[in-house]
Amino acid sequence: MITNPDSATATGLGEIDRHGARIGVDDKAMINSRADVNQLLPLKYQWAWEKYLAACTNHWMPTEVGMQADIALWKSRDGLTSDERLMLKRNLGFFATAESLVANNIVLAVYRRITNPECRQYLLRQAFEEAVHTHTFQYICESLGLVEGELFNMYREVPAIADKDAWALKYTRNLEDPEFTTGTPEADQSFLRDLVAFYVVFEGMWFYTGFAQILSLGRRNKMVGIAEQYQYILRDESIHLNFGIDCINQIKIENPHLWTPEFRAEVRAMLTEACELEVAYARETMPRGMLGLSAKLCEQYMRFITDRRARQIGLDPIFGENENPFPWMSEAMDLKKEKNFFETRVIEYQTGGALDWD
Repeated sequence: MITNPDSATATGLGEIDRHGARIGVDDKAMINSRADVNQLLPLKYQWAWEKYLAACTNHWMPTEVGMQADIALWKSRDGLTSDERLMLKRNLGFFATAESLVANNIVLAVYRRITNPECRQYLLRQAFEEAVHTHTFQYICESLGLVEGELFNMYREVPAIADKDAWALKYTRNLEDPEFTTGTPEADQSFLRDLVAFYVVFEGMWFYTGFAQILSLGRRNKMVGIAEQYQYILRDESIHLNFGIDCINQIKIENPHLWTPEFRAEVRAMLTEACELEVAYARETMPRGMLGLSAKLCEQYMRFITDRRARQIGLDPIFGENENPFPWMSEAMDLKKEKNFFETRVIEYQTGGALDWD
């Protein structure tokens, strides 16, 4: 096992070794690699490169989506119920800063600790997509004339949103220490926790209640511009999630000593606690049922998703929930060439059909 790799080697910003040999595939590793991170080829992880290419074909911008119908509906006194308005504002309030939190984690923590260039190539693309997502909420806020301070400060003002963000951020506390470095079992497990917290939980669990809420509006021909943008975000996040799961599983393969019974139990506890926090968020955003949704159905859905995520990283299911109450969510994530179900523009995603989205 390689321990305490030189920080300059890990960043790729050190002095050039004029006598260094050409690297081989076997020299590369997910973490703690001493191979030159500036040398993309030869590729070791084809899955990382394929996800980078898939992301590139998945390009979109929020300003391509018309908001006229949404603006008219939002301004109409009877366009949305009070419950729908509450849900929409709190939904937007969570996502508005959640995308920035994820981006900060990618740029300031994950990118620095992953020592593989093809994975870093994808992370650069993901960082751009997180910027596009943040742009999306600025565009929605401006279009609807929402109170900017209320929307973007909601992660401090709404307890269920604040609880989720605080839970996730505690997993980056060690990693943001400028003296932190991987290379010991304890430090490597800290990094692995961060990947679980942000990829499996934040992007793989906590975004899904919000997606279901907004896509339910769109399915009823309400706020179709926002719903279309959420569909695109969901498709981006599906690749983010699958990339993160592949990273976690590859690190486990290369570092089996990290995946101890104690650490597995800790990860299961993380997923359980995260599920409870998301159920609390569903209750706070939907105190009464609407749009074919309810906090109870969202709880069932989140337990289904939690079990799915557990299996994807090699853990036994936690809740034993086998029934997905929102099967139409899978349809929203089908990335084959299609006219999207809001029928506003033709979209083509060339490589997504082979991926496992939900």
